[in-house]
Amino acid sequence: MAASVQLNLRSFKAPFNLKPIAKQFSRPGRIRCAATTPTKRYSITLLPGDGIGPEVISVAKNVLKLAGSLEGIEFSFQEMPMGGAALDLTGVPLPEETLSTAQRADAVLLGAIGGYKWDKNEKHLKPETGLLQLREGLKVFANLRPATVLPQLVDSSTLKKDVAEGVDLMVVRELTGGIYFGKPRGFGTNEKGEDIGFNTEVYSTHEIDRIARVAFEIARKRRGQLCSVDKANVLEASMLWRKRVTAIASEYPDVELSHMYVDNAAMQLVRYPKQFDTIVTNNIFGDILSDEASMITGSIGMLPSASLGESGPGLFEPIHGSAPDIAGQDKANPLATILSAAMLLKYGLGEANAANRIENAVLDTLNRGFRTGDIYSSGNKLVGCKEMGEEVLKSVDSPVPTAI
Repeated sequence: MAASVQLNLRSFKAPFNLKPIAKQFSRPGRIRCAATTPTKRYSITLLPGDGIGPEVISVAKNVLKLAGSLEGIEFSFQEMPMGGAALDLTGVPLPEETLSTAQRADAVLLGAIGGYKWDKNEKHLKPETGLLQLREGLKVFANLRPATVLPQLVDSSTLKKDVAEGVDLMVVRELTGGIYFGKPRGFGTNEKGEDIGFNTEVYSTHEIDRIARVAFEIARKRRGQLCSVDKANVLEASMLWRKRVTAIASEYPDVELSHMYVDNAAMQLVRYPKQFDTIVTNNIFGDILSDEASMITGSIGMLPSASLGESGPGLFEPIHGSAPDIAGQDKANPLATILSAAMLLKYGLGEANAANRIENAVLDTLNRGFRTGDIYSSGNKLVGCKEMGEEVLKSVDSPVPTAI
């Protein structure tokens, strides 16, 4: 291939496809001691953030440490403030020290940011501005958001069982371009003297080509189908998007490319989501569609994400928000953050065995009937954030099958 994807993936593999663990591995083993002499060492920057962020990061950190120790991996963690917590501490949502620490790390694990307390702040003093600055500072441009309906949770989906069952898709979102970053932007006054706000949706050939290649590579390693979502019947930026994605398709003759307008894609995701394998789209469309896709799975609290660049550390985070209404009450679902830690291992560090331990442990915990409130159904055991984490830890030491 003349031009290959240059993502910073230590060992690029298809995004993980969670499947039920074979019965012989469904019971947790005892927790073993860590490897006596770690063979690999990595530095991880932890950004707990706001709301439930500190709770889920604490659980994920423990799971990450145990899974790593069982594979001869040692982590050094450095916790830094970001979002509302940083605003209260330093007056800015992303302190320079936080960004520089993240840039020096091997990977970054983020909890959640935002909350009612800071909603009325000026834009540059909102927690969300810190997240945009972090993505820009780490130069991560490809956001991977898997949405898989697990057999254990199919009844938790708001869609009918026959619609939700078997859904397994990946949204590849361009992360650093488009209307969120385009200029000019700002406020002004029109010819009638009315206040106006304006933003610019702009993409260059380079930005489109690199995210398209990422998506084609991922589709190639999944089921070989890629749907590019745009609004090319109205927007010039989307017209260029479609033109460039179509051009890049010639490098991937083994991948079937289709195009869909964003409004139709939003409808099709709830009508017949199983038609999708891999979706590639721009920043704002990806933001919306990936959240919509997440609800097909039953809970936004189950879904991880990875944001990767051409070099430097990746950013890994659950796609849920800070949920300030349940913060500090031990009600949060930590599984999305735990699975984000698995993506960190797999895509950020190339440590597939440790990642598999975590993915399998999550499935085993669900197989044993443990549920937080957002995924609870009759006949299962309702647990809080901490207890769910403890149950995952019990399962981490289970043998990792060579094939599932």
